[in-house]
Amino acid sequence: MGEDCVPVVDFQQLCAQGECNKLREACEKCGCFRIINHPISITLMADMKSVAKYLHDLPKEIKKRNKAIIPDSGYVPSSVTSPLYEGLGIYDMYSTPQAVHNFCSQLDVPSHHRNIIQTYGQAIHDLVSIISQKMAESMDVVGADFKDWPFIFRIIKYNFTLETVGEVGVQLHSDTGFMTLLQDDEHVGGLEIMDDSGSFVAVPPKSGSFLCIIGDVAQVWSNGRFRNVKHRVLCKETTTRYSFGAFMLASRDGNVEAPKELVDPNHARLYRPFKYEELREFRITTGKRAGEVLEQFRIS
Repeated sequence: MGEDCVPVVDFQQLCAQGECNKLREACEKCGCFRIINHPISITLMADMKSVAKYLHDLPKEIKKRNKAIIPDSGYVPSSVTSPLYEGLGIYDMYSTPQAVHNFCSQLDVPSHHRNIIQTYGQAIHDLVSIISQKMAESMDVVGADFKDWPFIFRIIKYNFTLETVGEVGVQLHSDTGFMTLLQDDEHVGGLEIMDDSGSFVAVPPKSGSFLCIIGDVAQVWSNGRFRNVKHRVLCKETTTRYSFGAFMLASRDGNVEAPKELVDPNHARLYRPFKYEELREFRITTGKRAGEVLEQFRIS
């Protein structure tokens, strides 16, 4: 399997039934897909990457000012389990007007970079909301509104060196939220997904696109139809890798459950309703990050 392992979905064609079916199939069979022909300009994507490089070049003592509002929403330094990973984050940047201001003030970000972060953040919020809505419509769930769902805007750097080639940059995991909309590095690979056989398949970079990754919440919300794909990042070359984007979590009230449209005599409810915080707390206390928590919520 090569690049074909990741389906490509045309954003501008999502009103057509064929493309909508392709979206649903990608969510069910692969757990991820690339979105092309989206409304975010190549220029804005390039500008945000320049800002990402600027932010990660700041001294570590300044980056530490990026405090977490919820776990993993602020600065995350490299660690024993993820020695090549470093991340900055902004929580709920769309619904909380002060979020971007506070982030930029803490890190002394110049006004030009602030404007780029603000513009990009608004654009990526709108895009992830629309794609999530189209995912719901592909399941015949009409009227689902994801605009108010909180997300973490995460800016990630992988410190790849000659000595770390072959090492894991991020351990195998599934994302906890509904969906991740990722602008991955257009030049530097390393992202791998796990297929049905348990083998790792490389996800090649594709300039100008976004990678959409289905998370744990989406698997529960879809009553088990969508797949929370497991993935990791492997160091394969001696250069720095940047990726960033929206990690959409769960509904504002934190409730995670399948809507009534997806539960019927032919599709019994697979998971009991629970709070998103339960899922996150499990990962923190156990260290298990590859979707194991969902078995605890499965209805026997």
